[in-house]
Amino acid sequence: MSQSLLPLQPYHPHLWQRLFQRLGALRPCSWALSYLLPRLDRWMLRRSHGKRSLTTLLSGMPLITLTTTGARSGLPRQASLVVVPIAGGIVLIASDFGSPHHPAWYHNLIAHPHAQVSLGGQTASFAARQASGEERQACWRQAVSLYPVFEAYRRRATGREIPVMVLTPVASSLSQSQE
Repeated sequence: MSQSLLPLQPYHPHLWQRLFQRLGALRPCSWALSYLLPRLDRWMLRRSHGKRSLTTLLSGMPLITLTTTGARSGLPRQASLVVVPIAGGIVLIASDFGSPHHPAWYHNLIAHPHAQVSLGGQTASFAARQASGEERQACWRQAVSLYPVFEAYRRRATGREIPVMVLTPVASSLSQSQE
């Protein structure tokens, strides 16, 4: 297939999407969204064959489906996550809505750094690594500039530094999703 998951479409949220992002930064809204959005996104992604999500509609942020290998179980695990595009790859912020614990997908990527990323009905293989130092800071700044809610999550996630994961595509891995 000649198309690629990268680069992602430019990110330009509408005014109402920026307002939704501000609401999402509030603790009660964030708590409710952390339970509702993943469930609703799974349903909407399934119904649209991976092409539409409620999170993208409401926030303007691109949403991927990340398929990892379970750190302990070895079984495939899926998570829907907002993604930050960078040159030559994507960045995932392991904020878990500002919870005090790292999300399961982060532990899975540390244990098994190869993953499948689905976006817009296409799937590609990616290799993951944790960013550190200046690279982490640059990725964090990019993420916050696109989605300021990450800064609220950072303040809320006391006792832990939010990990930043960089995913780079594995050559010639693009395929059309079959759902």
